[in-house]
Amino acid sequence: MANKNLNAAKTAKKDEFYTQMTDIERELQHYWKHFRGKVVLCNCDDPYESNFFKYFALRFNQLGLKKLICTCYNGSPVQGNELMIDWGDFTTEPKRVAYKVEITEVKDINGDGAVDLSDVRYLLQNDKNALTTLKTGDFRDPECIQLLKQADIVVTNPPFSLFREYLAQLIEYDKKFLIVGHQNAITYKEVFPLIKGNKVWLGYGFRGAAAHFFSPYEDIATAADHKKDMIRVSGVNWFTNLDIPKRNEEFDLVCRYSPEEYPTYFNYDGIEIGKTADIPYDYAGIMGVPITFLDKYNPNQFEIIGIGLELANMDIVRKRLGKLNGGPRLYIEKGNEIVRLYERILIRNKHPRLSSSQKGDE
Repeated sequence: MANKNLNAAKTAKKDEFYTQMTDIERELQHYWKHFRGKVVLCNCDDPYESNFFKYFALRFNQLGLKKLICTCYNGSPVQGNELMIDWGDFTTEPKRVAYKVEITEVKDINGDGAVDLSDVRYLLQNDKNALTTLKTGDFRDPECIQLLKQADIVVTNPPFSLFREYLAQLIEYDKKFLIVGHQNAITYKEVFPLIKGNKVWLGYGFRGAAAHFFSPYEDIATAADHKKDMIRVSGVNWFTNLDIPKRNEEFDLVCRYSPEEYPTYFNYDGIEIGKTADIPYDYAGIMGVPITFLDKYNPNQFEIIGIGLELANMDIVRKRLGKLNGGPRLYIEKGNEIVRLYERILIRNKHPRLSSSQKGDE
């Protein structure tokens, strides 16, 4: 049901979901060293509700930020209720106005010994920081691109329906980033080459590989195991190009290869690995693994060869079946049938632990 709702949201262009503070805090704790002296841009974030804005505003001094820029697009459906500010002419319907917030200092104005949203509110109301309107607030708008050029790091949750375009823009302008996206984006022709080329990788991730987002759309927000205004989406990841310790952690391989347990593909020279945990430590050839493998991917340990979508030999399948049921994929033989698999990433172990007999066979 969760992914059904997600697909419905994308179709209806209602995929503006808001990330929980707990999820942001859990992920961002691994990146603090990257932010000192930097300009951070959150360009898909309405300060009325965005926890990304609140996270960086409240930790502005802790992180040692140089500037925080946050933009909201025109027509945001979010109803603001926590950071209510006197917006001048826009007090009657502020959510319909695109604007940007630029923060260059956050002080304990009220003298309570801690920086909180009341201090941020005070600074904005008293022109210590800048709040101005934008034409559209769309990240593709020229004035928003100028803000992007100022930024050192971009952190946000862009609409899933625009993920390809959003990521392409970050790459075009050579920006560091940490953004939320669905794991299906890994297979996009615009995204996979970046992952293969070690220009983009996955962060630490959401608990259980699923996230609960706040949704302002009543016809989309249904998460039976959470609040009624939340949507549960499985297969959600953090995508980044910021260096993190996880990226250099070696994945412990405990399985041993045997032809009986690891079938070969019908339409590609490689073996099938059904679960990442089953990758054998002593196999030097090409292996197909689920896309969830990227959560364990260490470029010093493995080489990414390609993806089944691009490398699968479909002529062999077509000759056997006479027709194709769907697009290019890898197949294995089971008895007298050939079975189409979910998408696979093709990898090679750079340092397999081969036995003496295996070394002799090379």
